[in-house]
Amino acid sequence: MARLTPEIEPLLDAETIAGRVREMGRQISEDFGAKNLTALVVLKGSFVFAAELVRAIDLPLTVEFIGLRSYGSRTSTSGVVEITLDVKYPLNNCDVLVIEDIVDTGLTMDYLIKNLKTRLPSSIRVATLLHKPARSKVEVPIDYLGFTIPDRFVVGYGLDYEGYGRNLPYIGALVGDSKVD
Repeated sequence: MARLTPEIEPLLDAETIAGRVREMGRQISEDFGAKNLTALVVLKGSFVFAAELVRAIDLPLTVEFIGLRSYGSRTSTSGVVEITLDVKYPLNNCDVLVIEDIVDTGLTMDYLIKNLKTRLPSSIRVATLLHKPARSKVEVPIDYLGFTIPDRFVVGYGLDYEGYGRNLPYIGALVGDSKVD
């Protein structure tokens, strides 16, 4: 059975995103100075953002990946966070920069930060491309923020809806989805 391609309303164009990501990279470089940084990329949605952001950071760094899931095939979080892929190397005594695509309810990031603290890093900071404050259920620290967006389900630049839209060079909202359940 063929899937219908959802209609998408552009919210942030590729040039705007690229400019903001470069600014974030400069700020992270300044803030961390000469420290060695571990960029912890939250998969899958942040892979495009993470690739651009780490290239904009002018510091020695290593990259690790962690897979988390709380959405499944829905447009609203289940509230249950599952680790689908864990880091391969210890994070103790590392300065960790968590790179996330979007923080909306805060439940996933809250879970991840608590989990990471048990691994005894020197520091944990969060960089997210998008923040949806209207959906917040838990306050989490966001040290580096790309954009604040309205309460819409968004795709593109790595974010998807049922697998669709990750390859779009911009961020857009699903048409007819002015508010997500």
